[in-house]
Amino acid sequence: MNKSFVPLILWVLLIGLSFWILQPFLLTLLWAFIISFVLFPLYKCLNPYIQNDTLRAGFLTLTMTVILISLTFSILHLVETEISTAYQLLLDNFVKSSWQLPEKIRKLPYIGDYLQNTINQLIGNHDSLTTQFVDWLKQSSGILAQFFGSVGQRTIKLCFVFVTVFFCFRDGESGLNEIKQGLNYFLGDSSHLYLQTAGDTTRAVVYGLVLAALSQGFVAGIGYAVVGVKTPLLLAMLTALMALIPMGATLIWLPTALMLIVNNELWAGLGLLAWGFLAVSMIDNIIRPLVICGAGKIPFLVVMFGVFGGLSTFGAIGLFLGPVILSVLLAVWKNFIQQIRTRM
Repeated sequence: MNKSFVPLILWVLLIGLSFWILQPFLLTLLWAFIISFVLFPLYKCLNPYIQNDTLRAGFLTLTMTVILISLTFSILHLVETEISTAYQLLLDNFVKSSWQLPEKIRKLPYIGDYLQNTINQLIGNHDSLTTQFVDWLKQSSGILAQFFGSVGQRTIKLCFVFVTVFFCFRDGESGLNEIKQGLNYFLGDSSHLYLQTAGDTTRAVVYGLVLAALSQGFVAGIGYAVVGVKTPLLLAMLTALMALIPMGATLIWLPTALMLIVNNELWAGLGLLAWGFLAVSMIDNIIRPLVICGAGKIPFLVVMFGVFGGLSTFGAIGLFLGPVILSVLLAVWKNFIQQIRTRM
């Protein structure tokens, strides 16, 4: 056997065994790498104040942990009452014997009659809908029970994330340099381009998706409060979560506005519709693409397909993995085409 194959076989065996050992923690490690990468500029900003690497990494990790735990408990405390209110509202609206559109909408030619007939058909299938609703509640209860039943496991994973983030802060710069050297050995000078693309895409997704989603939740929450929705904070949180997916915020504010209209609150519903289209959607359709294209220097279409495909393939972590994979593939393709043009 050629001696040159021995290191290669050893590499393959070690990588396979390492993957087998780390497989239960891959998602945990990925979340830790993403968090530490995004916050690493803040870690560097603390250098003039805390010069010791270990103390600086520990301070930032502890601060991040305290803020996260405080925010979580504060939000849960704030929405505790709204969750019960929303549950009761769902029940009250669902068991109504009839839903009548406002008179002004019913008088619209063709549209009014069509909408009212559709609602009447839904009410006519009330028993079937009730059964489906009860089944959905049972499934939801089961999911919640499963989630809370694994709180201990999730807490341990969260601790792993924080510990990994600490070491990523402390040793991240030297580790990244070693990764660059290794990739440069295998891929040549192009490795710098691929790493830069992956880093820019990760920042773009954080700035363009996460910050835009929080902005949409905040703006939508203002609209919910102004029109008098009884659970504005809960709906704002749901809007922010759904807004992580492009065009996902519409799935919250649009049904809420239609429900207001059906419940004879015409102007409140129309106002929320206008606010959703003009303010909330503006962040989704204009600001988000500009931020992503500006920060990541990649086509927004690549990010959109990466987000949807990543979510369906990897779950929540796919929000970041999907766009990164597609953007690096695009960078590899452009570099390949550039090399062909250079040789021609």
